[in-house]
Amino acid sequence: MRRFGASGVALLLVATVAGACGQTISQHETPKQADPAAPAYAAGLDTALQTIIKDMGVPGAVVMITSPEKGNWTKTFGTQALGSRSPVTVDDHFRIGSNTKTMTGTVLLQLVQEGKISLDDPVSKYQPEVPNGDNITIAQVLSMRSGLYNYTADEQFNARVDSDPGYVWKPSELLAIAFAKPPNFAPGASWRYSNTNLILAGLIVEQLTGIALQDTFQQRIFGPLGLRQTLLPAPTQADIPTPHPQGYMFGTNVAILADPALPAAEQAAAATGALLPKDVTLNNPSWAWAAGAAISTAADLTRYATALVDGGLLDAKTQQTRMASVQPIQVSDGADIGYGLALARFGPLYGHDGQIPGYNTFMAHDPIRKDTVIVLTSLFAGANGEQPANQMASAIIQALYGRALIPSPSPSR
Repeated sequence: MRRFGASGVALLLVATVAGACGQTISQHETPKQADPAAPAYAAGLDTALQTIIKDMGVPGAVVMITSPEKGNWTKTFGTQALGSRSPVTVDDHFRIGSNTKTMTGTVLLQLVQEGKISLDDPVSKYQPEVPNGDNITIAQVLSMRSGLYNYTADEQFNARVDSDPGYVWKPSELLAIAFAKPPNFAPGASWRYSNTNLILAGLIVEQLTGIALQDTFQQRIFGPLGLRQTLLPAPTQADIPTPHPQGYMFGTNVAILADPALPAAEQAAAATGALLPKDVTLNNPSWAWAAGAAISTAADLTRYATALVDGGLLDAKTQQTRMASVQPIQVSDGADIGYGLALARFGPLYGHDGQIPGYNTFMAHDPIRKDTVIVLTSLFAGANGEQPANQMASAIIQALYGRALIPSPSPSR
């Protein structure tokens, strides 16, 4: 599992929108006559998405677009399992990976506005075992500027997940892996995606609230927004509510640690269908916890992403602080990409993406045009290492805005 819970939100502004590995591992919809009720962009976008799905071998996907200007469009693709005739439905549940980070960040920001913690507090005030914690602020933890090593980059950790996928990880074990490694940089000196940050944030939330994180999410986010199909499972819970697609992954976590792409021979085998991804649906996601273990549906994420960006979960002052916290991430081509307090920016849209073994997802909302884009897929990554939901989101952004923002495989470990 190269990324464990997210793509790392490192994106490239490019012109193409389709993968190139040419996999043909599942049965997908045959072309149908255009829906006269669909918005004008839907026909061309449908073709682009079908191409990505076919080329990357995505077993199943859900797309939900809400656009007051361009028109709403929802579409499901593929089946709930390889070799199955049961189609994916719009009500299917998916693991949403690092979209969970926005939830953990939201709760911590709610505690900030309640005066229980400050963004300027050193993390050592709450977790004294953090190396150099006196010089790492809560704001730096949420904005990926702490410099702390990412535990999911550790090879021994990945080997353990490969050999014992049902193991129930404790947050303290994850932090011990991270704290045994030297930091990536001095606090605040740079930006680097690290799941360690959100494990720390989750522990601090539990410390301040006195209850389990999954219960805090329910009380403070899911309940108030009416998200009845969204949950953070308990660490011992590895199943997914029905209905849901099976989740698939090529390769092993150790094998794709340094490079998410399979070796050329295996990519060729995947292209012919001789190599199929393995079913990892019931792998225990406790290792991701506050950084990436939540489960949701397209409709719930549409409501959540809208509140996340437009407001409704934080007071006006704290919401403004969060939105203003998003700062550009330096990428080679200068694309307009940013990250702030557990919140990413994709050009005009704000939200996050998520990658966890079996699933790759994307959610974002435009605070100006009020467009919301949700993409849920049941494949971790294509054999070439590319992320299907992010490729599909790029095609959607191309259709809505005339430009494509494609998340590239990136080191979120």
